[in-house]
Amino acid sequence: MKKIINWIDEYLEEVLLVGALAAMAVIMGVQVFCRYVLGASLSWSEELTRYIFIWAGFLSVSYCTKKCISIKIEQFVALFPKRGKAMFKVVNHTFELILFLYLIPFAWKYLMSAVANGQTSPAMGIPMYYVQAAPLVGFILSAIRVLQRWIVEFNTVRRKGGE
Repeated sequence: MKKIINWIDEYLEEVLLVGALAAMAVIMGVQVFCRYVLGASLSWSEELTRYIFIWAGFLSVSYCTKKCISIKIEQFVALFPKRGKAMFKVVNHTFELILFLYLIPFAWKYLMSAVANGQTSPAMGIPMYYVQAAPLVGFILSAIRVLQRWIVEFNTVRRKGGE
């Protein structure tokens, strides 16, 4: 069980994002083939690709958070010793965590409004709350990843002699 949890912790976003990219490429490739070779267009392909893209966008926030890939002032942070860098990151991660924890209730309300109104997608007829769950999942995963990074950096700040 621990191996499974470690694998999920290490590779969840990567696998989902690669799968999303592959799915979008295949779906659009089939669409192009059907349209130009067979002369018949698929009504659902562009809609599904758009929804996968939305999910990939929110999952990528979590992936970037996990890998510490963000817009930041690297030259400024590089001036500090190791513990100073870690302290700067702790402050940064604290603000990120506050942001994601602030956004989660709004994403929940957004999802619940989609469930309540029962809207379905035009071409595929799937419930729109499948698509509108992406912000909630993305923000929760991002908050978890920020918390993980916060703990790592906080432990670096606490260590003695980490200059």
